[in-house]
Amino acid sequence: MSDVIEHIHAHEILDSRGNPTVAVSVLTKNGALGQASVPSGASTGAHEAHELRDGDANRYGGLGVRKAVRNIHQKITPAIRGMKVSAQREIDAAMIELDGTKNKSRLGANAILGVSLAVASAGARSKKMPLYAYIRWVFDIVEESWRLPVPLMNILNGGRHADTNLDIQEYIIAPVGIRTFREKVRAGSEIFHALGDILRADKIDTDVGNEGGYAPNLGTTEDALVYIMKAIRKAKYSPGRQIRLGLDVAASEFYDEKKDRYIMRTDRKKMTDEEMIELLESWVSRYPFLSIEDGLAEDKWSGWEELTRRLGKKIYLIGDDLFLTNKTRLQEGIDRKVANAILIKPNQIGSLSETIDTIMLAKAHKYKIAVSHRSGETTDTSIADLAVAVNAEFIKTGAPSRSERLAKYNRLMEIEEELARR
Repeated sequence: MSDVIEHIHAHEILDSRGNPTVAVSVLTKNGALGQASVPSGASTGAHEAHELRDGDANRYGGLGVRKAVRNIHQKITPAIRGMKVSAQREIDAAMIELDGTKNKSRLGANAILGVSLAVASAGARSKKMPLYAYIRWVFDIVEESWRLPVPLMNILNGGRHADTNLDIQEYIIAPVGIRTFREKVRAGSEIFHALGDILRADKIDTDVGNEGGYAPNLGTTEDALVYIMKAIRKAKYSPGRQIRLGLDVAASEFYDEKKDRYIMRTDRKKMTDEEMIELLESWVSRYPFLSIEDGLAEDKWSGWEELTRRLGKKIYLIGDDLFLTNKTRLQEGIDRKVANAILIKPNQIGSLSETIDTIMLAKAHKYKIAVSHRSGETTDTSIADLAVAVNAEFIKTGAPSRSERLAKYNRLMEIEEELARR
């Protein structure tokens, strides 16, 4: 057979924060070459799959990934060499079985995912199909049409994504009232630059954070919302009708478990679940919100139930740290009627097959899908194709700034052109 895996190579590269990560190439006997690289998060959920690092303090501060690379060469390659490249589920299952741990801590989720994505890339090239179409084919995803996602653009960074006083991690614009993806990107870019102009006029820092958004120190959390509203209008777009707002609160990052309080330094507040919900409700009542992600801490299930009762019919409540692209946690959310959307990050679970299974479970229960990047990114564009393959409603890949973010937007504009020619 000519479409079997013949060779796998992995090596260290640097991600957008200058930290090591895994890059993988898969070559088939018929010469199809697939490549992928794995992102890394800064704000990570406690229950994510294990990202294997070397722990050698004398090299990259302990963050090297030579162990993961060695596992690919010495353990994964012998197990899957000779398998048909299109046997994606069987290949992923073989790696998961070889690892044998609940959280992929033996081989490393970064090792397994790198191979999984590179196999999909090689399979697409072997079939001479674009990756988004190949993913739909190889996983037998039934959709009647193709849809481009709405970009959730993080134009102002805080929390773990920036050295700023803002506790909340991401301040987002969503161009929902604009027809084409290309024009959505244009709107995001124009609003982003308008925001920069406004901040500079007020003598506020316009350096950018991990995900390309501005990272200023501001007086209060709500100041950030006010600035974004000004930028939308300055760029001549209509708040609410054309542009909606979003937040990634990342509440787990400022939740104090011992005190059972959300401690927001910027606003000098220490809040219970109820008080945090009331704060989010007040913002939703006064600003044109589309979505709020991780509004409460990741294991506060009863609080999430109340949050969903009160805001679930008004906006999209997205679970990221809450669900972690994990079917088991998502099923608990479904059973408890928690949230109404899920963030999808393949490296949270560690293989493409498991990612697809979580997406399919979410779709079966009418949860909206938001495919997402990580704060430590590469120029790999797999998530853009993934979002199109599953008809995701949304994609998060940062501000229209920094090439590792723009690579995904550029790929989606390319896909839009391809689909228009069909």
